[in-house]
Amino acid sequence: MAIREVNTGIVAAPTAALRGWLQALRNNNAQGEYYLTDIIGFAVAEGVPVVSASPAADWETLGVNSRLQQAELERIYQGEQARRQLEAGVTLADPARFDVRGQLQCGRDVFIDVGCVFEGKVELGDRVHIGAHSVLRNVRIEHDTQVEPFSHLDGAELAHHVRVGPFARLRPGAQIGPRGRVGNFVEVKNASFGADSKANHLAYIGDATLGERVNLGAGTITCTSDGANNHRTVIEDDVFVGSDTQLVAPVRVGRGATLGAGTTLTKDAPAEQLTLSRAQQKSVAGWQRPTRKPKD
Repeated sequence: MAIREVNTGIVAAPTAALRGWLQALRNNNAQGEYYLTDIIGFAVAEGVPVVSASPAADWETLGVNSRLQQAELERIYQGEQARRQLEAGVTLADPARFDVRGQLQCGRDVFIDVGCVFEGKVELGDRVHIGAHSVLRNVRIEHDTQVEPFSHLDGAELAHHVRVGPFARLRPGAQIGPRGRVGNFVEVKNASFGADSKANHLAYIGDATLGERVNLGAGTITCTSDGANNHRTVIEDDVFVGSDTQLVAPVRVGRGATLGAGTTLTKDAPAEQLTLSRAQQKSVAGWQRPTRKPKD
């Protein structure tokens, strides 16, 4: 065959010129139809360069006329992304359950479990492990870090040997230092963790700076907003924060301080001291629990 190219009907043209060419189309042919390919002749007549492009795979030329066709092409595209990662040495638990919606760069011996979604620009260092059904958007992760299942990371940076999740949420500005730990149902926003600092469970840490070796107990939250503006919390090295503690920003906790469980901190806590605030506990003798009244 002399002709070895097929026109797929896909055309890229300068917008301004295309408007004029479309207006110049005529249907004075045997079929009485308008042919978009006539604009090629218009371009040549006006001295506009005309070049052809050959796709790398036939599926790149397929059209979409229904939701079903769109879904089928999406799976073909994602299969190609999976193939590239596998050939580069990444381990995918199931290539059929893997979605890249941006750029994914992986180091050596990376493992990605099923159902993970990568959006924007994501960089994974050597030996990073991403647990099942996690979503990562614009994230940078250093080597030997593990993200447990069902975690959501957006605009976060994780150093090496960090562990996050399961069910953790890291929002933009979250920076977790070496060997840091963000456990289940912990949310971090615009906050940095120094090396070896951790919040293991049930905490909200926003607009905060944590030093090294800080331990945040369950239920710890930073109260950042006064209703109009956000304020920052600073926690220095070697601080231990007891469970169910609220830090009302702006506030600073000195190096080596301990905050007792249930504390509401509204003033700076001095270094190397125990700070706590609690209502006095009391028991009421003779008190009777209310009983349900009988219905009429």
